[in-house]
Amino acid sequence: MSCDFDGPDEDELRGKLPVPEDVQEAIRTLIRWSGDDPTREGLLDTPKRVARAWKEYCMGYEEDPAVHLSRVFEEVGGYDEIVLLKDIPFQSHCEHHMAPIIGKAAIAYLPTNHVVGISKLARVLHGYARRLQIQERLTAEVADCIWNHLHPKGVAVVIEASHACMTARGVRTPGVSMITSHVMGTFRKDDRSRKEVLGLMGY
Repeated sequence: MSCDFDGPDEDELRGKLPVPEDVQEAIRTLIRWSGDDPTREGLLDTPKRVARAWKEYCMGYEEDPAVHLSRVFEEVGGYDEIVLLKDIPFQSHCEHHMAPIIGKAAIAYLPTNHVVGISKLARVLHGYARRLQIQERLTAEVADCIWNHLHPKGVAVVIEASHACMTARGVRTPGVSMITSHVMGTFRKDDRSRKEVLGLMGY
């Protein structure tokens, strides 16, 4: 049985998304305020492109990341050690300047009697990252979601990212990364467990 899908993919459908005129005009206003002419040839279609791009950047508002944790697997063969997914790339946007936040995350949990598909951990991260964010909240939201829906013995999330609001404007200091962490349960209460999981993450 073939699983091929010949219809338009999600990116194609988003590219055809109608853009309200007031949204386009808001972007034209920003272009004018920045010092350019929105009626020149190179900028004529920019309002639609920018609007559709932002709809994609913020698609996390259209989903509940916890949905990805609804299916678990209980046949784990007695496995009860740390489950870790590291170096997960992500992109978000800072809520203060709407500038890119680009980084990677490490997500770990200590299961009770079930596990979740590893791709689901990345999907939870992306669900929260594709919103206007601050890194501290993003880190806590991912950890809380896993804690509340998988009910593990422990959760640890570490995020390392570069913020364009600092590297490309303001203090203009490239090459700087910010690290945030959120640990819960065993990883918070037990020093040895915390050192073990952070060591596996490379921190």
